[in-house]
Amino acid sequence: MARIELIDIAHSYALSPTEEQRSERTPWALHPMTLTWNDGGAYALLGPSGCGKTTLLNIISGLITPTCGKVLFDGQDVTHRDPRARNIAQVFQFPVIYDTMTVFDNLAFPLRNRRWRKSDIRSRVHEVAELLELTGDLPRQARGLTADAKQKISLGRGLVRPDVAAVLFDEPLTVIDPHLKWLLRRKLKQIHQQLKLSLIYVTHDQVEALTFADQVAVMTQGQVVQTGAPQQLFETPAHTFVGDFIGSPGMNFLPCELTDDAALVGEHRFAIDAAIVSRARAQGAPYKLGMRPEFIDCSNTPQPQSQHIAIRSIQSYGAHTMIAAQLGQHALWIKAREDIRLSTDSAWMRVTPEHVLLYANERLVKHEAH
Repeated sequence: MARIELIDIAHSYALSPTEEQRSERTPWALHPMTLTWNDGGAYALLGPSGCGKTTLLNIISGLITPTCGKVLFDGQDVTHRDPRARNIAQVFQFPVIYDTMTVFDNLAFPLRNRRWRKSDIRSRVHEVAELLELTGDLPRQARGLTADAKQKISLGRGLVRPDVAAVLFDEPLTVIDPHLKWLLRRKLKQIHQQLKLSLIYVTHDQVEALTFADQVAVMTQGQVVQTGAPQQLFETPAHTFVGDFIGSPGMNFLPCELTDDAALVGEHRFAIDAAIVSRARAQGAPYKLGMRPEFIDCSNTPQPQSQHIAIRSIQSYGAHTMIAAQLGQHALWIKAREDIRLSTDSAWMRVTPEHVLLYANERLVKHEAH
């Protein structure tokens, strides 16, 4: 296991790694970034297709040499070392296994290549097989197994070596049945807790990322726009993209104008700390208010600091109710408790001040650190 540091990493498929070729017009697949992943952590790279997740993962593994910057494993520069020299394991989107081998031999293969003793190989293979519930399949040839089972073997091959610097997962559950996918996410979390391996997991699925990882890096258009714990990403997204991408539905963003101590959404006034307003003006327009649907309270009668809304539709989902509403000229979603009862045309909404976030030029305006 290793501490992994990416120092000023950037990559362009149009250039070779030479300083002289770079310019402001460089077509970056990955914009310059610096990230650190600690030894033994569970991390996720989350973002839509084409945002640079797999490129970043392949730079870590050594399949791609970055155009600029350094990759450090435990302080050692490995930027130009190949994958084998980095001592990593990688699990891909589609199963990479040997169909003509048994499940046991597939799991044992990485250990035999490193000349482990037979008794140690048997012990480790059975340990990993038990974790993945493959024990009963160990004597079977991989060829006859389902796609789900083959991907479990591929996961096992990545996890079987206890001495790896990190295990990298590139969308490993895409081909898995939805119910088994949920079970395997739990299983990977359990395996991480038991084996204490460093795991980096690439996915476009927010549920996979937020349930698996201790820290998530959210990416868009070749940039990491926020890194944080799942709760932090949900409650205080640092960028409007994060607020929109995470959540179901995503955060409501309402264009606003600023006064000295408030944000105005049409005729509706939301109190904002004067220091936050000042910092927002320094960051520059456009200005937006961000409100999670889960943090908006609704009632049939006005409450202190509440705002009048028009109700467009109300849909029950059993555990909660989704309300499509209109605040002035702007649509917004409200995720209310299941037993709420509202009139069909209008209501009143209220959001506590700590759940009203102000964004300037798409970035969260933060309170000053003390």
